[in-house]
Amino acid sequence: MRLHVGCAMWTHGPWQGRFLPHPLPPAERLRAYATWCNAVEGNTTFYATPARSTVETWAAQTAPGFRFVVKLPKTITHERRLSGADEPLREFLDAIEPLGPRTHALWIQLPGSFGPGDLGTLAGFLHRLPQSYRYAVEVRHKAFFEDARAVRSLEGVLGRAGAEWVPFDTVTLFETPPATDAERDAWVKKPRVPRRSAALTDRPIVRYLGRDDVDRTVEGWGHWVGVVTEWLREGRSPTVFVHTPDNAEALTLARRFHDAVRARLPQVEPLPEPVPAEPPTLF
Repeated sequence: MRLHVGCAMWTHGPWQGRFLPHPLPPAERLRAYATWCNAVEGNTTFYATPARSTVETWAAQTAPGFRFVVKLPKTITHERRLSGADEPLREFLDAIEPLGPRTHALWIQLPGSFGPGDLGTLAGFLHRLPQSYRYAVEVRHKAFFEDARAVRSLEGVLGRAGAEWVPFDTVTLFETPPATDAERDAWVKKPRVPRRSAALTDRPIVRYLGRDDVDRTVEGWGHWVGVVTEWLREGRSPTVFVHTPDNAEALTLARRFHDAVRARLPQVEPLPEPVPAEPPTLF
């Protein structure tokens, strides 16, 4: 029984020298991160398709059981809105091929303007995708959270394609006014939608955004500890990504979430022992 947890990135300034060794060459940073977490969001691919040689280094630094949830480039999802994107999609699929089984799912994050009227486009796009990958879709249009008919329609499209609906839980962030610069920035940029916690497949994926205050982040994820525990008992294989606005403590928080689930379900396999941030000394 294995729970996968991770963060939005594998390298972050505030982690260096605190949680991860510093300095580290780029070809070693993911390897160090993978001793803390067993999954990561592939956000960088949203901005540009990486070189295949770069992806080969990602594969070399991680075990086959490590999970990448890799975001499709914005050229496909936001600029072309899933239409006429065959060439950039081919380039992207060729680039990530070296990840092999580490590609847990291809993540289709859609813009807030992509609404119920666009579901035909989404259905056609999912139908044309290769069956060798799993797919996970994140929507931000409010109708998919407030209109029961739109919810059923989206669930139908995803269900027919065997794709998962990825919730981005920002409820804790918006409970009270922001207290830090990073929280104020997140208030402007992050979607304010109701929490959704229904899984469509046996591989649910959760994105949880807390606060820069560690205690408030831990308090806010209580709902997910219960849900994820039940998913595991049902035989599902969930992946949970923990975010905070500044992500300064996200690495340790992801492990704390794993610990919280494991306290309820001791059968869950423990995470690896993290690599020390500093080399051992004799004294």
